[in-house]
Amino acid sequence: MAKNSGPKSSGGNRAPRAASSSAAKKPLWRRIVRGVFIWGGALALLGAIFLGTAVFFTMRELPDYSALKSSQNGQMIVVRARDGRELVSLGPSYGRWLPYDQIPQIMRDAIVSVEDRRFREHPGVDPIGLARAVYVSLTTDSRAKATSTLTQQLARNIFLSNARSWNRKAREMVLALALERKFSKDQILELYLNKVYFGGGAYGIDAASRKFFGHPATELSTAESAIIAGLVKAPSNYSPTADVEAAKGRGKVVLGLMAREGVISQSEADSVDFSDVKVAKEKGQNSVRYFTDWALPQLDMLLPENNEPIEVWTTLDPAMQDAATKSIDRNVPAGAQGALVSLDRDGAVLAMVGGTDYVNSNYNRATSALRQPGSAWKLFVYLSALEAGYTPDDAVVDQPVTIQGWSPQNDGRNFAGQIDVRTAFAYSKNTIAAQLGNEVGFGTVASMAKRFGITTQINTKPAMVLGTSEVRVIDMTRAFAAVSAGGTSVEPYGITKVTTTSGELLYEHKSVQGQVLVPHYVAAGITDLLQTAVAIGTGRAAQIGRPVAGKTGTTSSNKDGWFLGFSSGITTGVWMGRDDAKRVGGLSGGHAPARAFADYMKVAVAKRPVEQFDTQLTLPEWQLEPDDEAMQGNPEDYYYTDENGNLVHPDSAAPDQPPYGEGQGVPPPNGGMVPPDYAPQGGGQGGGQGAPPPAAGTDFLDRATGREREEQGLRSPGQVQGAYPGARPTPTPRVTPAPRPLPTRTPGLQQ
Repeated sequence: MAKNSGPKSSGGNRAPRAASSSAAKKPLWRRIVRGVFIWGGALALLGAIFLGTAVFFTMRELPDYSALKSSQNGQMIVVRARDGRELVSLGPSYGRWLPYDQIPQIMRDAIVSVEDRRFREHPGVDPIGLARAVYVSLTTDSRAKATSTLTQQLARNIFLSNARSWNRKAREMVLALALERKFSKDQILELYLNKVYFGGGAYGIDAASRKFFGHPATELSTAESAIIAGLVKAPSNYSPTADVEAAKGRGKVVLGLMAREGVISQSEADSVDFSDVKVAKEKGQNSVRYFTDWALPQLDMLLPENNEPIEVWTTLDPAMQDAATKSIDRNVPAGAQGALVSLDRDGAVLAMVGGTDYVNSNYNRATSALRQPGSAWKLFVYLSALEAGYTPDDAVVDQPVTIQGWSPQNDGRNFAGQIDVRTAFAYSKNTIAAQLGNEVGFGTVASMAKRFGITTQINTKPAMVLGTSEVRVIDMTRAFAAVSAGGTSVEPYGITKVTTTSGELLYEHKSVQGQVLVPHYVAAGITDLLQTAVAIGTGRAAQIGRPVAGKTGTTSSNKDGWFLGFSSGITTGVWMGRDDAKRVGGLSGGHAPARAFADYMKVAVAKRPVEQFDTQLTLPEWQLEPDDEAMQGNPEDYYYTDENGNLVHPDSAAPDQPPYGEGQGVPPPNGGMVPPDYAPQGGGQGGGQGAPPPAAGTDFLDRATGREREEQGLRSPGQVQGAYPGARPTPTPRVTPAPRPLPTRTPGLQQ
C-alpha cells in the first residue's frame, strides 16, 4: 500500500498544475485589453469623480447672475460735450445691457451659427468638436485646434486670460461646465452677447452696433448682424472702421453658415444687400482728443475708486472746437504746429487744440509744451508798473538804455522819444518795458506772473521783461482771462459733472469766487493798454468788429508767434511754432496767430452780446495827492519793522505824547534820519508850531527798540540804547514809507 500511495498522490496533484499552466498561456493582447479596460475604467471613474467635484465646487463659487452682468474688463468712459452730445467713448465700451428677449433673433442666430452650432445640445464642452480636434491633431502635423464653445468663450472672457496653455484650457472647461449647471442656455447667450469683445474697444453687441453703425443693437439689420457676428474670430482684421470691404466679405460668410444650418434660407442669404450698410464715422480721433487727454486724468482726483461705466460731461463746445481746429489749420505756417486754448469767463475750457493732427502726434502743445512768450510777457511788466502807480497816460521816454550790460532794441531799431505808456504798450516798445521792469524790480514782475497763474520757472535777469522764461499756452491764457475778469483769478476746468450710465451723480463742479489779484483800477488800466494794442498797435489783425483786448508775442528769430486776448467774456490764446524750435519764416504774433484768433473768435462770440470794456480809471486817494506830498509820503503810511524785518503793529498812541525826540532822548528811527514830514518847522529838535503828530507812542517805540522805561517818567537824554547795565544793543527799527510813485516819471536808468 505504501508503494501505491505515491503515484496516487502524484496523480491527484496534476489537475491544478494544468489549470495554472493554461492560465499563464492566455494571449498577451487579451491581457492588455483586459488591463486597459480595468485601469481605464478605474481612471475614468476617478476622473469623473474629480471632474464632478471640481464642477460642483466651482459652481458653488460662481457669482450670481447680477454680479456677472456688472463685471467688466476696465472702465468705460463716455465723454460728452457742453450740450450733452457724445464726443468720444474711451476704454472698454459695454453699451446698454440688452435682456435676451430684446436681442434681435437674427443676431442670436448669427452668433450661434458661426461660433457654436451645437450650443443647444452640448453641456458646456462640445465632445464632438473636441474629438474632431484630437483626430486632426493625430492624423496631421498641425496642432490641435479645438474650437471653444460659446460657454467656454464666456468663461474665458469673464474669469481667465487669453494665455495658450493646457492648464488654462482645463480651467476653461471646468468653468464652462459649471456655468451650464448654474445658468440656462438663454442666460448664457445673453451674457455672451453683452460681454464678448467685437473690436475697437466695444464689448457687447450694443456697444459694437453703436460704434460701427451708429445706432442701438435693437435696430440691427440682417447684414449688420452678420458683420458683427463675424468680428468675434478676428476683430482687428474684420473691423468695419478699419476695412469695410473685409467686414462685408466676412458677413457674407456668416450668412452662408446660417443658411447651411437652416436658420435662414439660401435665397434669403443671397438677397441681403451689403451695399446698404452704412459704417458710422469714428468720433473724436482728432483735435477733441487733445482736450480729453487733458481733462480725463483729473478724474483720479475728482472721483473715489470707481470701475463702473461713467459718463463725463465737459465744458467743450463742439461748434467752437470745430472753429478752433479750422482756424489753426488755415493759418499755421507750413511745417509749423499750432495750439489754441479758449476759456469762458468762469474758466470753463470751450475749445482746445494741441496740434495740427492728433493721429500723427498726440503731444498736447496747449498744455504741455514750454515755449518763450516774447512780448506777450509784457502783460506782467505793465501790470507791475500800473500797480506801482503808473497810469496809461504817464510819460515815458523811448531811448537807448543799458541795464546790467544788457541793451534791448526795439523792432525796427528806432526810438520814439517821449511817448505815453499806452503808446509804448501798443507798439510793444522793448526799451520802455526794460525801463519799467528795472524800476519796479524784475522780482516784482516775476511775482506778478506767479500771481496770475504762471506755473513754470521764471528767471529775474533783465531780459526777462521780453519773455525769455518758458511758459505754457494754457497758463498764459489763464492770465489774460484773469484780466478779463477784472483782476480776479480764473481756474481753467473741463469737467462739469460725472454720472453713471444710469444717471447717478458722482461729481459736480462747484463755481467759486476767484481771488482778487490786483485792484480794479490796475485791471482797468491794463485793459486800456490791451485794447489799444488791438485797435492801433501790433494786434490789429485780431480785430473782429467788436471790442477786443489782446497782446502779440514774437520771439527772436521768429521761433514762436503768440496772440492772446479776450472779447465778450471769452479769452483765447494762440501759439504757433515748430516743435524743434527752429525758425519759421515770416512768423510773428501780429500775423498768423492774430488771424487765427480772429477767425476763431468771430464764431465763438457770434451769439454773445457786444460788451464794452471797463477802462475807467478810479485811482486811489494816495495817487491823487499833491506832488510834494506824494514825493515824501504821508506819516500815517509809515510802518515799523524789527531787526528781522517783521512788521510791528503800534498800539494807540497817547494823545499827549510829544513828537519824536522832544525831551525823550530817543534817537529818531530810520538810522537817525528824520523823515521829511517830521522835520520841525522851527528848527532844532523841538516840535514847534505846525509840527506833525507822532506816528507812534513812546510805549510802542520802547517795545519795538527793546528799551525799558524807567518807573518814573521817560529816560533822560543821556540814557541811550544799550547804556544801562546788562542791556544788549538792539538794532534801531526801520521806518519804511509805503510806495509813492510819481504822477509823471522819466526813468533814470543807465543810458
